[in-house]
Amino acid sequence: MQNFVEKVLEALTQAGVEFIVVGGVSAVLQGVPVVTQDLDLCYRRTPENVRRLASALRSFHPKLRGLPEGVPNVVDDRTFQMRTNFTLDLEGEDLDLLAEMSGIGGYDDVAPTVFEVEVEGRRVQVLPLERLIVTKRAAGRAKDLAVLPLLEATLEATRRR
Repeated sequence: MQNFVEKVLEALTQAGVEFIVVGGVSAVLQGVPVVTQDLDLCYRRTPENVRRLASALRSFHPKLRGLPEGVPNVVDDRTFQMRTNFTLDLEGEDLDLLAEMSGIGGYDDVAPTVFEVEVEGRRVQVLPLERLIVTKRAAGRAKDLAVLPLLEATLEATRRR
């Protein structure tokens, strides 16, 4: 998983894609002791950024997850223009692309609150724990609610330091 995350972040930063690391990977980057099975990114939904995003992901041979057999599975900039949120398979690894997040909105809504971290020599924007907690709570899924105590405990420990 770590190698996958590094490769995707490298491809996106090299292509100049505007994105924010959200979800489990953002929690891990902030010291939350969780294991995650996918990479979640919030992306800016402008035509130029969507074009860069599609181009950067092309080498990973992206496929939409969960499509029935026989349904054309094309992921390109046109695909990204047709919807907002996507669950993708990139050569056996999971990437979730979110233009909108429950309770906190989209890229432009959360961009003022993010901070940067270095991942393998690349500077990437990360959603802070406070905002991650809000979106997990608003999503209300069992897996999101289950991780809230760890997110909140890590946030509290960070604030005490």
